Amino acid sequence: MLFPAFRVSRVAVSVTRFAARKYSAVASDTAKIRNIAIIAHVDHGKTTLVDQLLRQSGAIKRMTEQEQLLAKPNSGGGDDSVTDGFVTRLMDHNDLEKERGITILSKCTSINYQDTLINIVDTPGHADFGGEVERIMSMVDGVALVVDATEGPMTQTRFVLSKALARGLKPLVVINKADRPTSRIAQVESDLFDLFATLGASDEQMDYPIMYASAKNGWAQHEAPEVGIDIPENYINGMTPLFDLIMGHVPPPTHLDRTKPFSMLTVQIETDPYVGIMYLGRIETGNISIGDNLIAIDADGNKVGDGKVKKLFGRSGLERVERTSAAAGEIISIAGIKNGGVNVSLVDPEGWGAEGPQPLKTTPIDPPTISIFVYPNDGPFAGREGSKLTSQNIRDRLLKESETNVALKVLPGPTSESLELRGRGVLHLGVLFETLRREGFELLIGPPKAVMKPDPENPGRMLEPIEECSILVAEAYAGTVVQKLNMRKGELITYEAAEPGFVKIEIDVPARGLIGYMAGEFKNDVHGEGTLNHIFKGYQPHRGAIDTGRTGALISMAQGESSAYAIQPLQARGIMFIHPQTNVYPGMVIGECSKSGDMYVNPTAKKQLTNIRAAGADEKIVISSPRIMTLEESIAYMSDDELIEVTPQSVRLRKAILDPEARKRAGATKKR
Repeated sequence: MLFPAFRVSRVAVSVTRFAARKYSAVASDTAKIRNIAIIAHVDHGKTTLVDQLLRQSGAIKRMTEQEQLLAKPNSGGGDDSVTDGFVTRLMDHNDLEKERGITILSKCTSINYQDTLINIVDTPGHADFGGEVERIMSMVDGVALVVDATEGPMTQTRFVLSKALARGLKPLVVINKADRPTSRIAQVESDLFDLFATLGASDEQMDYPIMYASAKNGWAQHEAPEVGIDIPENYINGMTPLFDLIMGHVPPPTHLDRTKPFSMLTVQIETDPYVGIMYLGRIETGNISIGDNLIAIDADGNKVGDGKVKKLFGRSGLERVERTSAAAGEIISIAGIKNGGVNVSLVDPEGWGAEGPQPLKTTPIDPPTISIFVYPNDGPFAGREGSKLTSQNIRDRLLKESETNVALKVLPGPTSESLELRGRGVLHLGVLFETLRREGFELLIGPPKAVMKPDPENPGRMLEPIEECSILVAEAYAGTVVQKLNMRKGELITYEAAEPGFVKIEIDVPARGLIGYMAGEFKNDVHGEGTLNHIFKGYQPHRGAIDTGRTGALISMAQGESSAYAIQPLQARGIMFIHPQTNVYPGMVIGECSKSGDMYVNPTAKKQLTNIRAAGADEKIVISSPRIMTLEESIAYMSDDELIEVTPQSVRLRKAILDPEARKRAGATKKR
């Protein structure tokens, strides 16, 4: 994904020294290289674990007191979180990653341990960004599967592990948060064994070693700690047992031949304000040096680009290291090639024999399941807040995004100015739209739909994407959740006790049934005591219409600035979405009606001033806090006849047809 050029705070710069330094040596032996990916379900501790490995390997240094002071948000300094004198979540340097506390993009770092270069790839844990996980599997020779000692294997655990096993990678397991009093280590180990067996792991893959760790406290060990027994803070071995396990269990890339011509599969595109576009991947064969000529070929073997290598970059800790040469087995970034792309092979055009250069094998990407139509903004406030407004600007940016975000598909829309975007989920597309608005774009977003396809075995029947949901919820609220998902055509798979007072539920739900439920309704149903995660399971026959139970909308019938005087009586009609002094226009949705039908209201009315005094004092105006929805919540909430107006400063929900009379005529025509 191409996000705005990442920003590194001055504290992080002082700690990690991102400026590239010269380094010319090639790793003399592939036996001295280890390439490993950290994979896990969301919030199971991948990024924290990578932070500790960087810290204890000496790749980053402890901050001085002055640097820690600058890093505190209330001091006017940087915005990085600091723990024990170290910047945390160093791998999540994108602004959206920092704000949301999740990993969105896969990232690579390197550590030197016992004269061996260990390349570590940190991957996202959310299913919506699974495309990032699928791509990097071709770069590594082993994976560290991180599992929460309390939650155990979850939906994304199954997904990332299945991809690793399919590639033939050797996994090792890290049971994280093992020191928590709620940990269920014995049960988690049993669930993991069942998961490996279910996914068809080979005998070699089933022989996986297990480490018990606390990434937060910085230790790992081979023996399971006793529940309730505190581990000393100065645990003597730290992460050394995990480093040794990586060295002994992950195979070096000795199968890669350095005598053949150069070839590398691009798995990610990086941007640099000084160097330009760089292509990241692992060298599969041969050697490369500054000045070498390369060509780019797609999966079908067609030449799509070429160029001369201008810059080579490796990694050393968090530093970007400038190289003069590199060889098979190393993970590098190459600058100077034109018209490359993700899943494109960069190869030496010479030395391949009569057949010529051939593309490297790529990893299949799971299909997108959610579709959203995008239009240029045509509302009354169009052009007031954004600088990129035209359909051509939007089209060029989205096509550029699709070159790097392989899970995103851009298709023509129903009109010449519209586009259809297909992605993994509402969060996947929501992050993209949030990025666009920060870049100055204005656009309209249509309601999300499930991507349907015809049943090849039964003509006339449609298949729809089904999501496998894993829910951890307080037992008191489990019944409500199961009932709501059953109403959305869900099928209960398992229901079992988890940690004390909680239950773990697995249920298969149509993708369209989750669109309007996860953003807000689920949070209200569980009162903050539950998590819901889902992953694409497959296509199944369409399960029929779903009644989400949403009521009508409060629609503005006037243009102007809303007033507290007008909003106060409207609160009895439903839930408001706007504050007083908000600019509104006819057709804009300003609230949710308490009844099933839409209601037209005037939120701009002002109190008439006269020279006649009332006998009593004016009543004090009391306004309840409105329900302000985020972009993802708005996408999940909207109905079929609505659009979302997205600008750099605002997110507005509106009717697709603003004129009420035209909307009535369109509705009557649709009924006929």
